[in-house]
Amino acid sequence: MRALVAGGAGFVGSHLVERLVAMGHDVVVVDDFSTGRRENLAAVAHEVTILEVNITDASAMEAIEGPFDQVFNLASPASPVDYHRLPIHTLMTGSTGVKHTLDLAHAHGARYLLASTSEVYGDPQVHPQPETYLGHVNPVGPRSVYDEAKRFGEAMTAAYRREFGVDTKIVRIFNTFGPRMRVEDGRAIPNFVHQALMGREITVAGDGHQTRSICYVDDLVSGLVAMMESGASGPVNLGNPEEISMLDLATWIRDLAESDSQIVHVPRPIDDPQIRRPDITLAAELLGWSPSTTAEIGLKATIEDFRNRR
Repeated sequence: MRALVAGGAGFVGSHLVERLVAMGHDVVVVDDFSTGRRENLAAVAHEVTILEVNITDASAMEAIEGPFDQVFNLASPASPVDYHRLPIHTLMTGSTGVKHTLDLAHAHGARYLLASTSEVYGDPQVHPQPETYLGHVNPVGPRSVYDEAKRFGEAMTAAYRREFGVDTKIVRIFNTFGPRMRVEDGRAIPNFVHQALMGREITVAGDGHQTRSICYVDDLVSGLVAMMESGASGPVNLGNPEEISMLDLATWIRDLAESDSQIVHVPRPIDDPQIRRPDITLAAELLGWSPSTTAEIGLKATIEDFRNRR
């Protein structure tokens, strides 16, 4: 089995690449390293082909030599820090880049998986969020460059399935965490872990009552592989349905890190969702998938990874 992983040097992408290598796949990693890092692939660098390519560059994509059986598209800035820094790049990656990776899959008769996001639901008015919920998204807010890029990417993927018969799959990834998250990522868990380990104030946005559902990266990767190997087209939610408030999460991480950091409150970002929890009924029915790693085990592994890298 030969697989191409766009965004394979990123946090989730690198864990997926390692899993595919362990399964015996021949893996080609495509990444422009705008947010991904070569060191994320250190453990398998001698077993994979790594191409520094921006998927929005049509000529560079056309030069990639096949054949491929599977194309995983995880390419996109994913944290607010990154997509606020790279707004146009984020939009182009989620539009032109999706088209180019779909063209590659179509040319090689490969299965195609788009890693979409729970952000397509916006600040939801339905809870938990099933795949049938159409979302509540601000199309011109500061988060829109990511939200709308992913929504467009889903539409493009579905269109290629209908018009060209490409065997496409869409997954909507909810909050995921684990080793290799960047210290400067900007999302809650890396922020809290880094601040706790450094003895700094732990900054919780707003009153901290907003909730998220956190899934350990190993479980997510199992879901990605199961989706690619299934007959399902999606969209399918992948995430942990256990919900926790940001204030409780910050306190828990502080305790696990054995830190004496103080928790302080800072303004909430614009359009920050109040609630977020996946309905994973479809994933269980179609893929036989549900997360198996407890949040505590995952948080301990993440804290240890941050401690070692510090």
